[in-house]
Amino acid sequence: MKTKSIILTMAAAALLASSCDKYLDTGLDINNTSETVATSRSSLWSFANAFYTPIIYGYSVIDSNIFASASDEAQQTSASSNVIYFNKGIVNASVNPLWTYYNNCYEGIRAANFFLDYVADGKGMALLELNRNLITDAVGYARDVASLNHYIAEAHVARAYYYSELIKMFGGVPIVEKTQEQSDGEKVARSSYDRCVDYIVSEIDAWKDKLAENWNDDNTREGRFTLGAALAIKARTLLYAASPLHNPSGDWDKWNKAAQAAADVINLGTYSLDPDYGAYFRGGNSLSSAESIYIVRRAASNTMETNNYPIATSGGKSGVCPTENLVSAYEWTGTPDESDPYANRDPRLAASIVVNGSSWNGRVIAQAAGETDDMARANASRTGYYLKKFLTDDLNLTQGATAQHNWVAYRYGEVLLNYAEAVNEAYGPSSTPAGFPMSAKQALQMVRNRAGASLPAVTASTVDSFRDAVKHERRVELAFEDHRYWDLLRWKDAMTVLNQPVNGVKITRSGAAYTYTVQKVADRTFNERNYYLPFMRSEIENSAGTLEQNPGY
Repeated sequence: MKTKSIILTMAAAALLASSCDKYLDTGLDINNTSETVATSRSSLWSFANAFYTPIIYGYSVIDSNIFASASDEAQQTSASSNVIYFNKGIVNASVNPLWTYYNNCYEGIRAANFFLDYVADGKGMALLELNRNLITDAVGYARDVASLNHYIAEAHVARAYYYSELIKMFGGVPIVEKTQEQSDGEKVARSSYDRCVDYIVSEIDAWKDKLAENWNDDNTREGRFTLGAALAIKARTLLYAASPLHNPSGDWDKWNKAAQAAADVINLGTYSLDPDYGAYFRGGNSLSSAESIYIVRRAASNTMETNNYPIATSGGKSGVCPTENLVSAYEWTGTPDESDPYANRDPRLAASIVVNGSSWNGRVIAQAAGETDDMARANASRTGYYLKKFLTDDLNLTQGATAQHNWVAYRYGEVLLNYAEAVNEAYGPSSTPAGFPMSAKQALQMVRNRAGASLPAVTASTVDSFRDAVKHERRVELAFEDHRYWDLLRWKDAMTVLNQPVNGVKITRSGAAYTYTVQKVADRTFNERNYYLPFMRSEIENSAGTLEQNPGY
């Protein structure tokens, strides 16, 4: 093993490391040398942590914020934001704001490959035994052996995770299973999308039974992949693979595999829906919730509040502002009230979005002319709405107060919706297939019941009408969680939905009464080529002809 290779590996991972909390240390000691790496168990554990460093943290996907403004969920307040490239359909081979994730995902894959090579052929076990009395330290040794076996399985799942993110963005990509040192810099040709899906599934199927079911006995390992996380990655991957973008012929077998994969998560019996939708996403609540399958943890901060509090709140920048397009999707639970269009609505509206009249940041939001949150004010919301989901209320930004923002990458609510969609496409909405835990309609109703008992029951009885019901429920239940844009793409709905303008409301006041008038906020453009992101021109050139650009770029 070459000294240069080791130091470069450690330095690269250290440069990628972001602030992590106490649960998982993904930093590396770059002062190690080849000699200390070869003889230190701590380096073994460091390499076992390194492949977690590039995992996507959904709160900083674009413009140091969530990705919602790329879809019809939200409008970014700042006119100089990078999300404008998506809004105008002008992402190209020279400018792709998500390109960093291509590099990060391959860095994660490289780190996993390095670790697997580092412990291969008994080298990992030899390190565990080195300078150790296996009799007096039998308990510690047994624990370390179990950990090493878990971490090897996790490295395989990490590769599956990173490839699942890559193919979501780019379609088929090169499958790399060796480090650059092992392959002597050999260029790897791009694999097809279906081949990548098969690889992801094979990695998970081969290693899932060697993963920990949970880390209840050691919270210092929280943040590592578990059996449930691996199965959730597989379920989402197969759902995407079965969807119209990747399955234009409607191949039944693909939908059946997606349904079974989601059923496998349900059948674990480990997860359940959190009883408080709004509180679940705030602070550290998701860490102890039975709904959480995989969470990306970070140190406490106030970046989300700074970027998304109303401009009238000291320190706030307005940031990502929900659209009327989304607000209008929240169902009525009672008789509409013309004087208050936000009353008698799906309770997930109040849990996710700040509207005119909301109590927020220690005051009542008032957006009519001359009021505190006057929409004519520079950098005020252009839609008449502000983000509430994920944010801690009344955080004192001027005093530097912070809160936890743990990104829920996979949760049980999504799995139930994945299941409902796939089972409907394969078997229809009402039947419970042999060996499956429930019908598609039952799974969807579980999500709606958690949202609020006042929501009407699902009545859709055909595959087509139930498909619409699932799309609606995903839009509301998973709002702002980085699903909407990718859902529209995989459903092949983006050319219709993302070419429509995003709307807001104009708020006027007469006496004590407010009037809300829907108005256009911005036009949007989506081109056929945008169903896949482009590889950067430099990457195409550096590939020596092995990487083929996506069509239209």
